[in-house]
Amino acid sequence: MTPGEQARSRLDAVLEHPDQTLIGIDFDGTLAPIVADPDQAHAHPRAVAALARLGSLLGTVAVITGRPARTAVRLGGFRGVAGLGHLVVLGQYGVERWDAETDEFDIPPEPHQVAELEAEIPPLLDRLGQGAARVEHKGRAVVVHTRQLPDPDASFETLSGPLTDLAGRHAMVVEPGKNVLEIRSPGIDKGVALRAIVAEREARQVVFVGDDLGDLPAFRVVDELRAEGVGGLLVCSASHEEDALSALADVVVQGPDGVADWLEELAGALEERSAASR
Repeated sequence: MTPGEQARSRLDAVLEHPDQTLIGIDFDGTLAPIVADPDQAHAHPRAVAALARLGSLLGTVAVITGRPARTAVRLGGFRGVAGLGHLVVLGQYGVERWDAETDEFDIPPEPHQVAELEAEIPPLLDRLGQGAARVEHKGRAVVVHTRQLPDPDASFETLSGPLTDLAGRHAMVVEPGKNVLEIRSPGIDKGVALRAIVAEREARQVVFVGDDLGDLPAFRVVDELRAEGVGGLLVCSASHEEDALSALADVVVQGPDGVADWLEELAGALEERSAASR
């Protein structure tokens, strides 16, 4: 079977058994564009509308993100959207959770080492000549952004090693992204979060949509689930900045606009099948 035929077969399985399908989707770079100010990264309206259509067609719709759950819910505009009454948002790589059905957040206390580490970052940036880098506190993690610096890629390389060393001294790890270095506790990632929600919902088909290295663990889990008999379809939101997932994906689209298009096509195909079966 060619890669194209394999991708089609995996999509057909979703179309044939939507009620057994869970779709997990990343936020930044997937549902929302990557922008200089992360607090302005609102979800693509067409993508949210398509997810609302899918909410009544698929077994589970889950947003899985490194963002705090409260931030993702706010920037996504998910609260009160018709069709998203059963949406689950897993924030901070699954440590935090919001269920639309109850409108309740489950947010554990922040690890004490986050504040200690954060206090050491500004002096380190100054010593490296990168004092203008933006530092974002995410509750359970700290993110250093280089996007707004004169040479974002060079600054990223300059900071990567020293921040990794700093993280190690606080028993934390660095997760690289698109011009960002996120420092967080080890042992949590989107793969762990995805596997947990798949088990909780007893899904027999899994779709995951992501865009960068932080989504790689979820891609790997989908591969593992396939070997365990759970169907899996991988979709990459590609960009000129990051293409690490393209070779691993069944479907490659161009950024959040492409993700919105693909979600709309999926919703349309499922609606047609639903209407034909009545």
